[in-house]
Amino acid sequence: MIRVLLAEDMHLIRGALIALLALEPDLEVVAEVSTGDAVLPAALDHRPDVAVLDVDMPGIDGLTAATALAERLPDCRALILTALGRPETLRRALTAQVRGFMLKDSPPTELADAIRRVAAGELVIDAQLAAAAITARPNPLTEREAEVLRLAAEGAELAEMASRLHLTKGTVRNYLAAIVTKLDARNRIDAVRIATEAGWL
Repeated sequence: MIRVLLAEDMHLIRGALIALLALEPDLEVVAEVSTGDAVLPAALDHRPDVAVLDVDMPGIDGLTAATALAERLPDCRALILTALGRPETLRRALTAQVRGFMLKDSPPTELADAIRRVAAGELVIDAQLAAAAITARPNPLTEREAEVLRLAAEGAELAEMASRLHLTKGTVRNYLAAIVTKLDARNRIDAVRIATEAGWL
């Protein structure tokens, strides 16, 4: 029996995935959580073989949770579910030692198969997305610069960005200037557009 932890913040989607996996005779959902912060504690309690993680969750994101799992519970393999198959997200997932990367609009039967393959030690990634990740322009932004730009994309003001990132306003201003320069953008709004179109946010 393959033991599965499911992390998804949308209750309806989480319930549907649990019902779907319950139909599989060799899969058992041993834990379900709705935030990224809850992934590692639940995994340490239930010792799943595979953690199916939504990439975007409250608290920490699925990739950060996958990194924590790889460090603290290396026998638990992570499979990321995402609504948007961006090459940069796939690159970050591979850096986080994720073993599977699936789009949420994949046929439902593919999820159970992917869980089995990941549990067996295979790397499961959509072929078209893998090709896009290889051929896409590399992201010139550092992880911190990307965090700053994500907050700018949400419409956060300078003081809010500084508070949320535990930085001074001057440091955030410097990051924004570096981002605009690196992306050859006219301003931060143009930088958000460029980075979004390239799949870096």
